[in-house]
Amino acid sequence: MSRLCQHEPVDARSPADLLRRAGWWIADYLYAGGRQLAVLGLPWLPGRVALEPASWRAGRDNLPEVVLIPGVYEHWSFLRPLGDALTAAGHRVVVVHGLGANLLDIPETARRLDRALARCAVPPAGRVLVAHSKGGLVGKSLLVTLGDAAATERGLIGLVAVSTPFAGSKLARLFLDPRIRDFSPRNRTIVQLGGSQGVNGDIVSIFGPFDPHIPEGSALPGATNVEVPVAGHFRPLGAASTHRAVVEGIALLAHRAG
Repeated sequence: MSRLCQHEPVDARSPADLLRRAGWWIADYLYAGGRQLAVLGLPWLPGRVALEPASWRAGRDNLPEVVLIPGVYEHWSFLRPLGDALTAAGHRVVVVHGLGANLLDIPETARRLDRALARCAVPPAGRVLVAHSKGGLVGKSLLVTLGDAAATERGLIGLVAVSTPFAGSKLARLFLDPRIRDFSPRNRTIVQLGGSQGVNGDIVSIFGPFDPHIPEGSALPGATNVEVPVAGHFRPLGAASTHRAVVEGIALLAHRAG
């Protein structure tokens, strides 16, 4: 697993680069649309949210349990390809029901996540949060709020985040939706989390070479930053290279904690 990658400068004004990025953007939204439509095919149960696959509840006791945290406007099933890959790698994968489409603010979502974890026994090998986009901010908020002692009590050994705007996104101001505007680099929560660097060593940040939602990128100072060869904000979630990077990131955090 590599640290923060250094890239050759790219002439973003060239027609070839603009065309390439436009193609990445279209492919990214096609992938996201497909994953959102996949929710309609879930076996919905009367009066409750569809349950995660039964296969996710099995796992090796010597591997950390994985807690999935989706991004804003994402049902947990949006992360199903990643969850399936983690199950195949031997991890038990769990979903926190009650978060809906992750529309509450980051601190409140982190509090709900904490309450859910507190109700469950700590797995033998501990837990790792695996998140997408806003979910990574929720995960970091929880690590910051808990501190080392409480995180140990919850069995939390770290966070693996995919395509997370740790420094916010300047594009957020272009949206009227307050849930998206909350990702502004000037948002109080974004600023506070940015200043809380003590937990960054317990975070693995994974991202592609181009993210149309996060011009600032997802690299996080002091964290383990890994670039995968899949452009986009959503498409990396379905890529085998991302799945390998997440499994390796969990192993790295478990080794450090062990």
